[in-house]
Amino acid sequence: MKDRKQKVRYKVKKVSNRKRLTVFRSNNHIYAQLIDDAKGITLASSSSVEKTLKEKNLSKKEVAEIVGKNIAKKIISKGIEKVAFDRGKYKYHGLIKILADAARVEGLNF
Repeated sequence: MKDRKQKVRYKVKKVSNRKRLTVFRSNNHIYAQLIDDAKGITLASSSSVEKTLKEKNLSKKEVAEIVGKNIAKKIISKGIEKVAFDRGKYKYHGLIKILADAARVEGLNF
């Protein structure tokens, strides 16, 4: 039996050939990056480790929202509007959902 991460990633790659927006969440930080699987490179990234976010004293939910908005702005500035959302091993709720909703509000389509 495959684990959740493998199942989610397989479905994302099989169903669409869009660039993949991947999310990783640790206990303290949240990371998002846009990956082009055809070339195997990262096109854009945003995380809570960036200096501008580290200096502010924000809750995890606020940080997830800001990271979602930042990654969406970076992706749209590269001329990409449609991506495939790869939530990895995480359920679609909490910080993952907040990040995804913030990216959608900024104009990203997935």
